[in-house]
Amino acid sequence: MRAKVVHIITKLELGGAQQNTLYTVSHLDRELFRPYLITGTEGPLVPEAKGMRGVKVYFIPELIREINPLKDLRALLKIRKILKGIKASDELPLIVHTHSSKAGVVGRWAGYLAGAEIIIHSIHGFGFNDYQPLPFRRFLIALEKLTGRITHHFVPVSWANLEKGVSLGIFPRGRATMIRSGIDLELFSSCKVDRKAKRRELGLEEGLPVVVMIACLKPQKAPLDFVEVARRVLSRKEANFLLVGDGVLRPKVLEAVKRAGISARFHLLGWRWDVAEILASSDVLVLTSLWEGLPRVIPQAMASGVPVVATAVDGTPEAVVHGVSGFLTRPHEVEEMASRVLYLLENPQVAKRMGREAQGMVEEFDEGEMLRRQQELYLRLLKEAGHG
Repeated sequence: MRAKVVHIITKLELGGAQQNTLYTVSHLDRELFRPYLITGTEGPLVPEAKGMRGVKVYFIPELIREINPLKDLRALLKIRKILKGIKASDELPLIVHTHSSKAGVVGRWAGYLAGAEIIIHSIHGFGFNDYQPLPFRRFLIALEKLTGRITHHFVPVSWANLEKGVSLGIFPRGRATMIRSGIDLELFSSCKVDRKAKRRELGLEEGLPVVVMIACLKPQKAPLDFVEVARRVLSRKEANFLLVGDGVLRPKVLEAVKRAGISARFHLLGWRWDVAEILASSDVLVLTSLWEGLPRVIPQAMASGVPVVATAVDGTPEAVVHGVSGFLTRPHEVEEMASRVLYLLENPQVAKRMGREAQGMVEEFDEGEMLRRQQELYLRLLKEAGHG
């Protein structure tokens, strides 16, 4: 045994950062590392976290996404106490590895105050973005810079996030290692499903192509843009549109669908556990995000042989090659996006060719490779800190 590793993440929603964190914690080499997890109490992945064997999980009710100074302070103090207890349990060095913006700040300072030997932060996209008021955005960047001073290493999931962190002075290039957000390539590339039966199960009209978006319904993902894309496509061609996910914008999405008059062709499915089967039954994946790290659903679709139409934000162009494995547009360009979707629906052979091209571009997103590189990073940082 070389070290204790504590992963800290804000909320266990059904997202890439959360699923990757659970995979890493549950698959760390037990001969080298003793894993722990600290997280908030909300999210559909909570039962999975509770069911992980050999992993001590701590739930902190005060660890929430919204900024709340009192709850944030309570969360910091509770996490510090937990980390101090873990650190004092034996002589093994303590690695604190945080994810997401809130847990990234609160967790790293708790780790620093608890005397953790190594503090790591994974960047699955930054908490600040160009759509925030400038004073608030500057505050968040300043907070990241300050917290960066107590962080030994950063793990962005895209080169775009790495370059942004360096350019803003949040961390120097030498203290960052880009590691892709991994997926189960075998699950998505070899998923066998009766497409007609699956579409009937989902309540879709037979004989029509399927366009899907899989995302949390929050401002970052701009789901209302997807509704507008669907409206424009459906004004020219019959198709089924699926939106898989849930979140704060659900009421506005339902209202927009009703107002657009497309309720018969637009299906809001909520969170689903059969994403691989849904992708295998779809013809096009759309993602209308305003900012990202590198969304896992894109390599999932690519591994499934589904062409992608997405916004060219942050790490997304590192996965999707425009005109080869899909199409890229600027954020909010709903007419351009609708035209690209319509082109793929009206040219199914082109869509299939793009899907085949996409399947050959996803090897770097293997979750086993993600785990291997993270473990190598832990061992390297331990050695550099004198615990080799």
